[in-house]
Amino acid sequence: MTPNPGSLANLKVIDASRVLGGPYAGQVLADHGADVIKIEPPAGDETRGWGPPFLDETASYFLGLNRNKRGMALDISQPAGLELLTRMLEGADVFIENFKTGTLERWGLGREEIERRFPRLIHCRVSGFGADGPLGGLPGYDAAIQASCGIMSVNGELGGTPLRVGLPVVDMVTGLNAVIGILMALNERATSGKGQFVETTLYDCGVSLLHPHLPNYYLSGKVAAPSGNAHPNICPYDTFATGTDPIFLAVGNNRQFSTLCRTIGREDLPEDPRFASNGERNVNRDALKIELEKALAAHECDVLADTLIKAGVPCGAVRSIDQVVADPHTKHREMVVDIGAYRGTGSPIKLSRTPASYRMAPPRFAEHTSEILDALAIDHDRYSDVLPGHDPVKPARAKTA
Repeated sequence: MTPNPGSLANLKVIDASRVLGGPYAGQVLADHGADVIKIEPPAGDETRGWGPPFLDETASYFLGLNRNKRGMALDISQPAGLELLTRMLEGADVFIENFKTGTLERWGLGREEIERRFPRLIHCRVSGFGADGPLGGLPGYDAAIQASCGIMSVNGELGGTPLRVGLPVVDMVTGLNAVIGILMALNERATSGKGQFVETTLYDCGVSLLHPHLPNYYLSGKVAAPSGNAHPNICPYDTFATGTDPIFLAVGNNRQFSTLCRTIGREDLPEDPRFASNGERNVNRDALKIELEKALAAHECDVLADTLIKAGVPCGAVRSIDQVVADPHTKHREMVVDIGAYRGTGSPIKLSRTPASYRMAPPRFAEHTSEILDALAIDHDRYSDVLPGHDPVKPARAKTA
């Protein structure tokens, strides 16, 4: 069967970004049908070496961000490489890059020049801090931004020291915001006929994640500190010990609290003035945790979690990565994707008529160069000096699902 073309099948995207935020944005577009060409520098995207584990000498880190893309390598720092890039941009709708601020300008292809030469192009830049301001042009990596934008200051055990969130949340939300910005600009272009510059920075996106801590600070003036798994505004909303494994209870209203207490045999707790409302439970959260864990000790975590969630109480057993992959619901939601030896994480964006499709495993280094140049009717020999890893005599073999 011919794969569903996807909601973005009419888009042509040049993804010259590296590492995480930009490549993740490119993969989101590619999963939904966009023709995404990933351009790597002569040494390759550095995440190809961020392992183990490796598959055919390519690290899992790279594999997780570059599915459904055609790949080529190009030395853009050379005049011929820059010329080839501009020829590719002539037919593109979107250009994603995360070059250090000033790099494209130094090569004569800055924001204004791109706008002049390609007036319909959506130019998306992912950077650490943006081009201007006190920190403009400085480099940024996820963990360092977590520190500087305040995320680490609210993460960690109660009374403990600030702790990095255990996944690159800033990079990933920056990539998602890049996609949102690109789609907004494309929608506007349908009316105006004009492209525009889209910018997402790690710093801005990191600050934007500080909910509810920033709203709390705006209103109270109190600076949040690490509080473990507990929520600053909602109670009980924390990890609790059971007779087996820990369970996370996310109780958002009085009805859910009553259901929880009835299920664990503590119908009296909602009648206790200390626990009658969320505000009171928040003030008396330590006493409430003691009472709840006394009752929870008689229950098996997995059984209780299943009972509670089916009764309308948001909760979850605290599980490991392998348990998540093995879960039947993970499979049902098509969140694990296999293409030959490649295994990846599925798209969380579900569309009824034009769902995501998984057509190609992440490209080997410079794998699709011949295919890309041939489609653009570009002479291989003319640019051979700026096409590392390309053998025009033996074209790369495209992977198919």
